[in-house]
Amino acid sequence: MELLAFGYAGIPILAFPSSMGRYFEWEDFKMAEALSHQLENGYNQLICVDSVDSESFYNKHVDPFVRIKRYQQYEAYIISEVVPFIRERSENGFIIAAGASFGAYHASNMVFKHPHLFGKLIALSGAFDIKSFMDGFYNNDVYFNNPIDYMSGLGDADMIKAIDANSIVLTIGEGDPCKEANFSMSRILDAKGISHNLDMTPGFGHDWPFWRDLIRKHVA
Repeated sequence: MELLAFGYAGIPILAFPSSMGRYFEWEDFKMAEALSHQLENGYNQLICVDSVDSESFYNKHVDPFVRIKRYQQYEAYIISEVVPFIRERSENGFIIAAGASFGAYHASNMVFKHPHLFGKLIALSGAFDIKSFMDGFYNNDVYFNNPIDYMSGLGDADMIKAIDANSIVLTIGEGDPCKEANFSMSRILDAKGISHNLDMTPGFGHDWPFWRDLIRKHVA
């Protein structure tokens, strides 16, 4: 597992790659460049992590039970290794989790399940339902990693309060294929009394040029 870090000061941004993406994706698609003002002036630092999508959700060569278990290992890596690494690099306990497309799923799942470790979520064209990757398999492991399900069923007042303490941004384009998924998540958050910003931009919205503009807009 590898990661890439830009900058050494300011509020950390933990960036997840899109479907089966690698840790250098945000550099290759100029997301780091889009944040150059924030990084060069010490407002933010950017930490880009690898994914295990090809070994988990997208791995059709193994049983769905194995896929979700591999994802749980990834989650444990982020929480027990990456987050402490970020805290060692920054005195700021406020961490922004961000991602585009399937990366937004990863960022959202981390924030919704571990809200005390984060301060903000920026979900760019996110999807929040992993059942299509499970080939009909469904158990508690799937439920508790499927935001559209466990957020709907969430009744713990303290957990709701902790999630609400985060600044939550859901961004989509008018023609975004994930638009309805974001409307659904927004309705769930509204029903739980969790404040958030559902931001819809003109155009298709589900592509890197849009995401570069949107990460600049919402990172502040």
